[in-house]
Amino acid sequence: MRTSSLIAATLSVAFLGTGAAYALDAAPRPQPLAPSLSPAIKYGSAREALRNGMRDYNAGDKRGAAQALEYAAGQGHTLALWKLGRMYADGDGVQHDDLKAFEYFSKLADQNADETPDSPNAAVVSSAFVALGTYFLDGIKGTYVAANPARAVEMFNYAASYFSDPNAQYNLARLYLEGTGVDKDSRLAARWFNLAAEKGHHASQALLGHLLMNGQGVPRQRAKGLMWLTLAREASTDSAKDQWITGLYDEAFAAAGESDRKLALALLEQYIQSRR
Repeated sequence: MRTSSLIAATLSVAFLGTGAAYALDAAPRPQPLAPSLSPAIKYGSAREALRNGMRDYNAGDKRGAAQALEYAAGQGHTLALWKLGRMYADGDGVQHDDLKAFEYFSKLADQNADETPDSPNAAVVSSAFVALGTYFLDGIKGTYVAANPARAVEMFNYAASYFSDPNAQYNLARLYLEGTGVDKDSRLAARWFNLAAEKGHHASQALLGHLLMNGQGVPRQRAKGLMWLTLAREASTDSAKDQWITGLYDEAFAAAGESDRKLALALLEQYIQSRR
C-alpha cells in the first residue's frame, strides 16, 4: 500500500484533549438524564452505589451494575458518570446509545472542567473531553448533537493542553494534519504527535515517524523517523487494527539507507536506556 493510501486508512480510524468554564457553552444543552433502569435497591450514598456497581460489573452482572451506577450518577458521582458513559458508548452490558453516552460525558465535563491535572479524577475528566470531541467531530445521527469540527478541536485542545492527555494530543494532531476544524498545519501536527509519542502513544509515534521520514512539517530526519516507527511497530498488539503501522514501517525501512538504519538502531537504544 502506498503512503497516501496508508495515511488515508490511518485517518479513517475512529478518534480515540482556554478556559474550562466554556466546556459545553456553545453546544445544545443536554436534557436532564432520566434513568433508563430503575434501581431495585436504595443506596445510602452515591459512594455505596458506586462500590456495588463496580462489584456487580466485575462479577459479570452488568445490568445490576448499570442500575447501581445510575443511582450514583444521579447524585453527580464523577466515576459513575464516566463508567456509564463508556458502557453506553461501547454497548457494554447495556444497549449501545451514543446520545446517552454523550449526555453522561457532558454532565461529567460540566461538573469537573476545573479539576486540577494532578487530581485523582483527572484521567476520567480528560477522557470525557476526548469522548465529547469525538462526538462533536461527526455528530450523532438523528439527535440534536450536530457535527461541529471546531467544537471538537476545542474539546481535544482542552484535554491536550490542560491535562496533557496523549489521546487528545493525538486526535488534535490529526485534525491539524487533515485541516479539519482548523487550518491545516503539519508543523503543529508534528508538535502534538511528538508530545503524545513521548508518552508512549504508539499511533502518534507512527505518524510522527512518517512525518520525519518525509520532512512534512519538520526537517527530514530519516533515522529518527525510523526510530519512532520501530517503537510504534513493536508496541502494536492488534495485528489487524495496527496493520497500517506495519505498512508505514515497512515503507520507511525500504526507503532508508544502511547508515540511516544503523543510526535509527542507535537512537532506539538511547531512547530505551533514557527511560529505564
